[in-house]
Amino acid sequence: MTDTLDFRTIDPDKSLALFVKNILVFEERENTGKTLLPFYADGYPGLIYHKTGNGLFVRPQNKTMPQFFIYGQTIHPIELHMQGTFQMIVFQLYPFVLKSFFDLSPQDLNDECFDLQQLENTRDTLDRLQNNPGPGMAVDRIAEYLLKVFDVKKSLLDRNIEQALRMMIKENGQLPLESLYERFPITPRTFQRRFKKEVGISARQFCQIIRFQESFQQVAHKDYHRLTDVVYSHGFADQSHFTRVFKAFTGVAPKDFEVPRP
Repeated sequence: MTDTLDFRTIDPDKSLALFVKNILVFEERENTGKTLLPFYADGYPGLIYHKTGNGLFVRPQNKTMPQFFIYGQTIHPIELHMQGTFQMIVFQLYPFVLKSFFDLSPQDLNDECFDLQQLENTRDTLDRLQNNPGPGMAVDRIAEYLLKVFDVKKSLLDRNIEQALRMMIKENGQLPLESLYERFPITPRTFQRRFKKEVGISARQFCQIIRFQESFQQVAHKDYHRLTDVVYSHGFADQSHFTRVFKAFTGVAPKDFEVPRP
């Protein structure tokens, strides 16, 4: 990231917070060079709107992204590349949102995206976003759009899977699945099938991603004395297990990880 990049996190209001975890705003108003933003698995799909003079390019897929899109689970690390000034707004969505609210297959969206311009009900919102609003107004317009979708589709939620996801997130991915199964009036096999249908990945992989992301934050910020402190506080069996998981999601071992710079 560049020294002139403005980044902030906005807490969604009460009505949005049922379905939106965080709102992230990135804005580069000065630098005319290249900005690189790395993204790693965190368990959450999302919605992105961007205004970039030279487009938003993603690697290693090597493709230019739509202006207004939904992305699924990020399994493998990616980098977003932008040239010059830009504005980008990210709404991190809870994982049960994609299928119920947008009628999309979460599994098909793993490491992929869906252009929201393909949906009839997004055209008016995109027109209003393109009318040069500042980031604050753009956030409000996206929030209005999502609230309309939520209001129409909320009855379609799989409440068992929604509750299970919230429990797993609250416990930082360390809730044993066997104890989770006991809390719902469905068989473990049915739970697993419905979970993957709603989220796109298995419950076990989701827990692993949540544990990885918590540990990743410590490693990225060098917030530990010994690596084993990170390993055991996040429920990994041993350092070898943690290293395998960390390398699978970042491409490098934890001892070699450095926050990417442009």
